[in-house]
Amino acid sequence: MPPPLARALCAGGVPVAEVTFRAAGADTAIRLMREACPEMIVGAGTVTTKAHIDATIAAGGQFIVTPGFDPELVAYAQEKNIPIYPGCTTPTDYHAALKFGLELIKFFPAEQSGGLAQIKAMSAPFPQFKVMPTGGISLKNLKEYLSAPVIAACGGSYMVTADLIENQKWDEITGLCRKSVEIVKEARQ
Repeated sequence: MPPPLARALCAGGVPVAEVTFRAAGADTAIRLMREACPEMIVGAGTVTTKAHIDATIAAGGQFIVTPGFDPELVAYAQEKNIPIYPGCTTPTDYHAALKFGLELIKFFPAEQSGGLAQIKAMSAPFPQFKVMPTGGISLKNLKEYLSAPVIAACGGSYMVTADLIENQKWDEITGLCRKSVEIVKEARQ
C-alpha cells in the first residue's frame, strides 16, 4: 500500500516519509513511494546495518535515520554520500555527532528522553545542532516543539498509525497531515 500512502501524505502537504526497517520490505516500500510520487522525499528509518543503507540507496532512498548513534553506520553513510540523521539523546551522542561533522540529528525517543526541556538543555553546550525529535510527538505537543528555534522538524507516526494504513483510511491520513501543516505554520510565525 505504499503508493496510496505516498499520495495521501503529499495531498496533506507532507511530501516526506521515513520508511522503517522494522518490517521486511522497507526498501520495496521506498521504491514504490518514490515511483508513485517522484516529488516526495523518502528515506529509511530504524536503520541498524550497512545492508539497510545499501538497500535504501538501491531503492532510491534519499536519507538514513538510525535509532541511536552508531559511528560505523554514520561513516558508511557519509562514504556513500547519503545524508544520515542518527538518534542522539546524551552529551556523548552529541559529541560523537560533532566529530562526524553532522549538523542535524534525531532526538529519539523524544518524550521518554526528557522532551523539549532536555533538547533545550543539550543545545547549550551544542548550539551547532538542529534537532528532529521523534517518539511521542503528536498534534497535542507539535506546536510546542516547533516553537523552539533548535527544532528543525518533527517526526510523528500519529499521522500514519497501523490502523489507518491497514484500513486504508487515506483521507484521514491526509487530514492529519493538513492539521500538522497548519500547526507548523502557526509555530513558525
